Amino acid sequence: MKTTTSYRTLFLLAIIVISISSFKIKNDGIKSGGYAIGDEITTINLLNVDTKMVSLSDYPNAKGFIIIFTCNTCPFSVANEDRIIALDAEFKAKGYPVIAINPNNPSVQPDDTFELMQQKANDRGFTFPYLVDEGQKIYPQFGATKTPHTYIVQKMDNKNIVRYIGAIDDNVRDASNVKERFVAKAVYELLEGKEISIKETRAIGCSIKV
Repeated sequence: MKTTTSYRTLFLLAIIVISISSFKIKNDGIKSGGYAIGDEITTINLLNVDTKMVSLSDYPNAKGFIIIFTCNTCPFSVANEDRIIALDAEFKAKGYPVIAINPNNPSVQPDDTFELMQQKANDRGFTFPYLVDEGQKIYPQFGATKTPHTYIVQKMDNKNIVRYIGAIDDNVRDASNVKERFVAKAVYELLEGKEISIKETRAIGCSIKV
């Protein structure tokens, strides 16, 4: 009887430990369900600030995509706007354009309305699509938890495969103190036919407003 009770106690303790670990992963912004490295992503078809629908299939010559969940309001996202613009300038012609997606619910965060997204894109001169995740259906598929949260996908045999998940670089707050450009390094490694050396990093930013 004591042995059976001990086994049950150990089993319950194991479940508690696993649950705590899963909670920590979710709140550290590394992964909360959604895609893992090597997964194929589903089709994206979202409204752009130019009022046209945008899908990844609209880029037949792309080698992959830098998909960034960002928004108008998060100070971390704002601090990364110049870096996002620079990534598009650096990699679009090389086959890896930026696709920005705003996952926030405007009824929760009123400064993330579609109209204010249009104003932001115009004021900042965005050279990439800035899409609205209407109904907040896409970001959970990815497992994004923060703004900004970045995914690099590579086209392989007509599939879009996740190759990197995490932060743009190692200093989300201050671009002048960046020592390692995670996304840029990963894309260059893909372009050179190499294995990505750092596949996942911790995304630091604001929680997605749903």
